[in-house]
Parts: sequence; C-alpha cells; structure tokens
Amino acid sequence: MTKERAAQIVGNLGYIIDIDDEIKGLDLVKEIEKLKKEKNAVILAHFYQRPEVQNIADFIGDSLKLSQEAAKTKADMIVFAGVHFMAETAKILSPDKKVLIPDLNAGCSLADSITPEGLKELKEKYPDHMIVSYVNTSAEIKAMTDLICTSSNALRLIQTLPPEQKIIFTPDRNLGYYVKSLLDKSDEEFVIWNGACHVHNGFNKDAFEYMKEKYPTAKLIAHPESPKEILLLADFIGSTSALLKYVTESEDKEFIVATEEGITYQMKKKNPDKIFHVLGSATCACGFCEFMKTITLEKLYLTLKYEVPEIILDKKLIEKAYLPIKRMLSISEKLGY
Repeated sequence: MTKERAAQIVGNLGYIIDIDDEIKGLDLVKEIEKLKKEKNAVILAHFYQRPEVQNIADFIGDSLKLSQEAAKTKADMIVFAGVHFMAETAKILSPDKKVLIPDLNAGCSLADSITPEGLKELKEKYPDHMIVSYVNTSAEIKAMTDLICTSSNALRLIQTLPPEQKIIFTPDRNLGYYVKSLLDKSDEEFVIWNGACHVHNGFNKDAFEYMKEKYPTAKLIAHPESPKEILLLADFIGSTSALLKYVTESEDKEFIVATEEGITYQMKKKNPDKIFHVLGSATCACGFCEFMKTITLEKLYLTLKYEVPEIILDKKLIEKAYLPIKRMLSISEKLGY
C-alpha cells in the first residue's frame, strides 16, 4: 500500500473502505505496539474513544491534559485518538513533534460551531469585551482568544479577572450559561456564543425522567456542556475527569451519566461494583459521538505505519494560539491547581 493510498483510506473517506492484504490477519495490537517503539511515538486517547483504543493508549484523559502529558515526553511522534481540535492543541503544545490523527473526519460539532469570521464580527460589536474561549476550539479561534479555559477551570479563571471586565464566552452556550449563573453579570457583560456539542445538547428533562423511573436510586451526574434543564437536576456537575473521580469516591452505587458514553468504560474498570447508565430515553440513543468513534485500531495502525494524516499548523498560528493557553496555565499555577 502506498502512502497516498493510506492517506486516502485513513484521512479522506472517514472509514476503512476495504481491508488491504497487509491488514488482514494481523494482530493489530501487537503491530501498533511494535510501530510505537520503532518510531518513538505515544498514543493519546480521549475518554470518549472505543474501549480497544483506550486500552492501547499510553495516556487516557481529557483533551488538554493529554496534550500536556505528551509535551512532557521525549516522543518524536504523537498519535491523537480524539477529534481534530484536540490534535491541533497537541501540536500547539508540542510544535517540534510530529502530530497525527487517525481520521481527519473526526471533527467536533462544538468546535465547528464557531468561525473566525463570526468571532471577528462579535468582537467588533463588543470591542471592550475579553474573549474567553473553551479549549474545544480550533487553532484559529484560539489565536483570536485572550484566555483559554476548560470545563473544570472556567469559573475560577474568570473570577480572577477584574470585576468590571466584560466577557465574550465561546463557543459552548451551555457551559457559558452555567458559568454565568454563578457570576453576578448581565447578558451585556457576559456575552455567550450560541454553540453546542450535539451529544450533550441532546440530553433533556424527558430523557432523565424516563431513566429515573427505571432506575429510581441512581444519581445524575452531568458534564457542564449539558443544557440548563439537566444541570438543574444533576447531583454532581463536572468535567469528564471530574465525573470519573466523583463516581470512584462516591458511596453511591448507581449513576445516570450525562456525557458521552465512552467514559463509562473507565468508570466500570475503576468501579466494577457500581452500575452506570448513559442518559437516554425510549426514543433517544443519546450519549454517542460518531466523530469520536471514527477512530479504530485499523486506522491507528495505518496512521503509525504511513505517518498520515499529519496536523500541519503555521508557525505564527501556533505562537498566537499558544498565548491564551499560556495565560490560562499561568493563572492556574498561581491559584495552585
């Protein structure tokens, strides 16, 4: 198979259209491990990835944490089993490493909900507002941003700013509304971009009531990308890693999980005596991100072997996109977390 053919199968079509002779019959796990050593590569897997992909990863976690861990390594190559903006973040934090993503079509409805043109127009309308962007954004949006945040630190970071500072929060409206509800700011002072994750935004009160009737003792835990009606009902709200930590430390034994279903694999591994139900209803197969699930062992193998598709970012874009991340890390360090 040529490098061009591998690029077509792995990156452009979004799925394996055939099983080449060189893949058929291979022990993919063994071959991937072999290629990792030969090429001094690390594999990063987000919590929402398929179980078999998580099992072969060197690091499993939330997107920013994964990029930070990879930056600390002496690896020459990073393979990011996640969505496109995550691989871009890894490249921003490790500009001298080759960064690969097993499928270029692994996009993100949330990151794609905001464009540089749209943000530019909003900034022109509110010129005295600081742009605070969720890490779930493209490199171009990060480069236009004053301060990057995560779902776990957004509130604390904004609270360090002067009280009179006005904010444009992008791109997730649900996270934005959640943070705003905990601050004393008006709609004019805290402007929220109207974007959302299609998975989290699909959760609703009817689905919860359906699940609660089936599992009356289960506690609802929710990611803050979920709509307000879910967050108001939640027993705990937190980032993906925070949800994992919560269920591990909790004395409760049964949970309804309002985030992408992939996290339940790690929840079950760490808590085999507990029961987890992804939030859904009789008519809704909620909690499944088709973009995350595009990554397979076959694509990981082809990506490592042929080193495609590669994340290529302009040096100046990397430098600009890194500044708001650096500011976040600096503030976080001063706050002691």
